[in-house]
Amino acid sequence: MYSILKKLTVIAAICGLGMATSGIAADKPKLTVYTYDAFAADWGAGPKIKAAFEIDCGCILNFVAVDSSVAMLRKIQLEGADTKADIVLGLDTNIMESARGSDLFAFHKLVMNNKNLPLNWTDWTFVPYDYGYFAFVYDSQKLNNPPTSFAELAAREGDFKIVIQDPRSSTPGLGLLLWIKKVYGDKATDYWRKLRPRILTVTKGWSEAYGLFLKGEADMVLSYTTSPAYHLIAEKKDHYKSAAFEEGHYMQVELAGMLKSSKNPDLARKFLAFISSKGFQQAIPTGNWMYPVSDTGLPLPKGFETLHVPRRPLLMRGKDVEKGRKAWIAEWLDAQG
Repeated sequence: MYSILKKLTVIAAICGLGMATSGIAADKPKLTVYTYDAFAADWGAGPKIKAAFEIDCGCILNFVAVDSSVAMLRKIQLEGADTKADIVLGLDTNIMESARGSDLFAFHKLVMNNKNLPLNWTDWTFVPYDYGYFAFVYDSQKLNNPPTSFAELAAREGDFKIVIQDPRSSTPGLGLLLWIKKVYGDKATDYWRKLRPRILTVTKGWSEAYGLFLKGEADMVLSYTTSPAYHLIAEKKDHYKSAAFEEGHYMQVELAGMLKSSKNPDLARKFLAFISSKGFQQAIPTGNWMYPVSDTGLPLPKGFETLHVPRRPLLMRGKDVEKGRKAWIAEWLDAQG
């Protein structure tokens, strides 16, 4: 009997502790962040950032993963003021004005540390958290003379193939569209027609395209100048490279913003402020494989010094992108035949 009573007492104590713990967890404020799947993945930057912010805020940070940045924007546009998101993380300068036009985002009124960002940033709605440059990545063991310009890329003969992403559903795909538009202007459609025989396929997103490349289906894939760092640091493989294009490389600046409908606006603003801290920025180079916008006090991981850093960064104003995007996508579709 004593043994049974003792067991019941222990069980009751454990249950009581569990209820108390559950109560404590329930009392913690919650912050919901919509982001793209690669950021929230176990191997992405998200888990480290979640752990660091939860220590700092005494809250629960929930990432909700969407398959792309474009899909994420569409999701909040459909949800409107009823969205569960407090923060959207994963927009970029190319879709920023479309996001602003939704009238769903709030002013943050924060002065951010963007010391490492290679451009002046003054925007009171969107906060940059990393940046990089689009590039075509190749395997130097299979391709020893990569093209060094868009002209050379289109002029390749034989079985040479590339994989790119759809500008309607992918931010890298949109980045390539703008990169070519920036270089060729009114002759962009003519260039797309020249490039078309070299395109193996156009995928919905980056993951599908990079997967095809790694399987050996294509000679090059649209990605980032920082992509080889992943192979070098995580896989100890030094034969993946990014091709340096003489026209320059289009820049991507990734952004976060808080929603007007957030149930926790103070906590959302605290997260935006946290973006420029070491706890966030130190997770970027080997979590999101991009460049941090803030000075973390630490050098970039060994291997980053081997990457190509474009001498001619290219970027369009967000307002110009929003004004011309639909027409440029229509030109691209026409050129695809």
